[in-house]
Amino acid sequence: MIPIRNHKSIFVALFFAVSFFSCDDTIEFIQFEPIENAAWDTSKKVTFDFSIQDTISPKNLFIHVRNTGDYPFSNMYVITTLTFPDETKVIDTLHYEMADATGKFLGKGIADSKESKLFYKEQKIFPKAGNYRFQIRQAMRQNGEVQPLQKLNGIQDIGFSIEKVN
Repeated sequence: MIPIRNHKSIFVALFFAVSFFSCDDTIEFIQFEPIENAAWDTSKKVTFDFSIQDTISPKNLFIHVRNTGDYPFSNMYVITTLTFPDETKVIDTLHYEMADATGKFLGKGIADSKESKLFYKEQKIFPKAGNYRFQIRQAMRQNGEVQPLQKLNGIQDIGFSIEKVN
């Protein structure tokens, strides 16, 4: 039988080992913004301001979407704007799959709340140091309709992250 004191030492050592190896030093920026009443209004631009100093190392940029089972689509269209320190803007219309062919959401999570981590830019090298702004808005519409949905139900949070490329 192992004395209790040794159990405590093993537990403490295990705790610190897990804590040390679970730290994720690749994330340079991450922020989430809640969507009021889990209904993303078409006029609501979600904005993230961040600073870049490293203009040499490539980075991966991600959009995070937290949705509930109330999300009515298997995909998502968004319009993004990345504004550089000199006010240059890059605007993209992006399409993401949110569910598989059976309707099961692709994100990670428990119950009916899922988080999808979606590539925005891969191996992006920022050309200038300074303050940047990333904006995103939903661009969903019903099939055959020209006007976007006024409210996109089932979206709890939108996030943005920047990670070092290993």
